Amino acid sequence: MVVAQKAIDESKLMALLGRAVADWGAMGGGALVLIGDALGLYRALAGAGPLAVVELAERTGTSEAYLRPWLIDQAAGGYVEYDPTTDRYSLPYEHELALADETSPYFIIGGFQLFTAVAEAGPRIARAFRTGEGMAWGEHNPLLFSATERSFRTAYAGNLVSSWIPALDGVHEKLAAGATVADIGCGHGASTILLAQAYPASRFFGFDNHAPSIERARQAALEAGVADRVTFDVAAAQEFPGGGYDLIAYFDCLHDRGDPLGAVKHARETIAADGTVLVVEPMAGERVEENLNPVGRVFSAASVLICTPNSLASGGQGLGTLATERQLRELFTAGGFAHFRRATETPFNRIFEAHP
Repeated sequence: MVVAQKAIDESKLMALLGRAVADWGAMGGGALVLIGDALGLYRALAGAGPLAVVELAERTGTSEAYLRPWLIDQAAGGYVEYDPTTDRYSLPYEHELALADETSPYFIIGGFQLFTAVAEAGPRIARAFRTGEGMAWGEHNPLLFSATERSFRTAYAGNLVSSWIPALDGVHEKLAAGATVADIGCGHGASTILLAQAYPASRFFGFDNHAPSIERARQAALEAGVADRVTFDVAAAQEFPGGGYDLIAYFDCLHDRGDPLGAVKHARETIAADGTVLVVEPMAGERVEENLNPVGRVFSAASVLICTPNSLASGGQGLGTLATERQLRELFTAGGFAHFRRATETPFNRIFEAHP
């Protein structure tokens, strides 16, 4: 019996192969981005003008044999620019902001570190597809914890005080006058510390169930000079102590709780009568097709590798990074909140507020 071969749409096949080649390059290029960061190659290029390979090698104390293909890779990926007339490489100012300036809100190195760290969990997550088991946050490569802080801090530095807080009803005024704030799932404390620096009259409490992160947060508060008004403690989202909070915040963490409803109910129990809950969540659409874009690709990967496993490890079902606004609204309604709205957004985040 002869089976007729299906006709091949060559353009569709070539398009897929092209995307695969681009992804191979991205995987290898990501490793080279981290090498560039670790060796200070981007910082050496920043503001230096066009440099020949030998000049960059001399500036950085690196081998030309490695540096030459590294620069070609970076130019092919669009991270640095190459001038064939002079055989020199340069880093545009806009790229400096993303690759060489860690204080910039556009700094992107942390994202490369984050996905490098969680890629190690791939074999375990593959097994979990069949077993349904979870993987707790603390079981990942420890690089994930510092990478998350390094990655998310840039967005918080660029938006939290300047636009997110002002978008909330009356919250800026309360914080300026002196309020009590709980930052749930605070990690290394980047969001807590930024708020404390901006609002010295307020008192801040950061809670996280990952003890090593709390230790680092305490050190960070000392280094930032805000330890007198910031307290960090180990506590779960549905059990953190205190009450009468004027602001309770969840920065990119509510979706991976094992018991998000329990967390929201506890927030309802501990918030002041006129208090506000701030919820920062990854950008996601209400329908699947609204997530079929580069941002949705990043967040769905994070959901598979980090957020859903963490929720399942705690006995939950996992909202995941692509939780819809409808799901979040229903969660807060079920948790006892009367008001819920999207206050503002960025290309990467949705910012919601809830009131009792």
